[in-house]
Amino acid sequence: MRHMEQKEITQGKLPQSLDEFTNGLQDRLGISTDIIYRFMKLGPLAAVIIYIEGMADPQEMIHAIHEDEDLFNAFSNPEPASCLQLLKTRTLALGKVGEIRDYPRVERELLAGNSIVFIDGGEIALSAGTEALKQRAVEDASSQSVVRGPREGFTESLRDNTALIRRRIQNPKLRIEERILGKQTQTNIAVMYIEGNVDPGVLQELRRRLDAARLDSVLESNYIEEMIQDRQYSPFPTVYNTERPDSAASALLEGRITILVEGTPFVLIVPALFVQFFQSSEDYYQRSDFASLVRILRYFCFAVALLTPAFYIAITTFHQEMIPTSLLISLIGQRQGIPFPAFFEASLMEITFEILREAGIRLPKSIGQSVSIVGTLVIGQAAVDAGLVSAAMVIVVAITAISNFALPAFNIGISVRILRFGMMVIGASFGLYGIIVALLILGLHLCSLESMGLPYMTSFAPWQWKSQKDSLIRMSRRSMKKYTGHN
Repeated sequence: MRHMEQKEITQGKLPQSLDEFTNGLQDRLGISTDIIYRFMKLGPLAAVIIYIEGMADPQEMIHAIHEDEDLFNAFSNPEPASCLQLLKTRTLALGKVGEIRDYPRVERELLAGNSIVFIDGGEIALSAGTEALKQRAVEDASSQSVVRGPREGFTESLRDNTALIRRRIQNPKLRIEERILGKQTQTNIAVMYIEGNVDPGVLQELRRRLDAARLDSVLESNYIEEMIQDRQYSPFPTVYNTERPDSAASALLEGRITILVEGTPFVLIVPALFVQFFQSSEDYYQRSDFASLVRILRYFCFAVALLTPAFYIAITTFHQEMIPTSLLISLIGQRQGIPFPAFFEASLMEITFEILREAGIRLPKSIGQSVSIVGTLVIGQAAVDAGLVSAAMVIVVAITAISNFALPAFNIGISVRILRFGMMVIGASFGLYGIIVALLILGLHLCSLESMGLPYMTSFAPWQWKSQKDSLIRMSRRSMKKYTGHN
């Protein structure tokens, strides 16, 4: 008999005995001081309320049970099923209540911040929504700031994030599919899309990739991003991420899919196109002519951040005849006494700037920006005075860094930072010829990429005239027959 009871506990089925239930739960969860077992009486029946301190606050529920104490005492035939029904329909009617019949579900509800009620003699436990985990309030999106537009940003709460999107899209066709990823963390994620707008093939492909993801833990949305991206070793991101609810809502209106992860304010958007990383939500809150000018400027900054050091190295090393005479004389004068070639100069300054940028991020906010700016100025001037680098090289590196910051998506900026060093090596080795060949190879690589089966360079390759109204430039709303949001 004892063997059969132990087998049922192992399989997860809840026992009838209160002692066996608590002992079985303690065997599975261990003895932890934050797991509270509060034993009480529901009329003549013994019961227990279990919750995790700090994640659940069952005091209101316990107060409601005490207020209905006379009802439980009035039972002429005290049956656990009757008490459970009274708890579910009257005492706990104001909260989220569900029935549980196995241990794994009890564990999930406890770890989610809910409270468990079990009555001696019953085989069913009740889960009451008593979550009390403190969350960060909705604040301004720090990584994607705008001058004009909504100030709200996502938080670490999954339910708050879905509500922020639902408030913007009050559409009955908005769907949310929730699942759990992470063998040990059991992290909740939500897949959101608008039925009728989304491509069924893209949705099915995303479901397949999520089902195939085998992860021990999911602590941030990047864990999922790396599992569903199309090319693991491509420097270009094929999954977009945003901290802004308006940007996520716009992507849903365009037929894309958003993936929200518990514990992170960064929401993933698929499919992601190359043009999407140059579009800012502020483009759609400003006049179209100004937004178009700024967007063209971003593409120009992308080219400057990627190629400026490589072009400078190639021209000063192999193609001096392309430099105007007066400028060439000035550069020669600056480089007198410089012991290193142009490639070493550029590499030294770029690496130094990357170190200062990382140091500025890790330092406390009150001094991080000041240290980064002052460090850049002091080190740059000191390097010129010491004869290690030329003044022109400092200007080139500064223009490159500033152009990199002009890109609205942080992950496309990382791609440029990676590729820039490769371009510098090619420029120092093969000159302008090597840079041109490298750009051709880079273009072929971009055209070969896909995001959830959709060509990465859509709008440009294959060329689509109708998409040009919101790619390099943004046309006025009147010129767009159908406005479906923005990126």
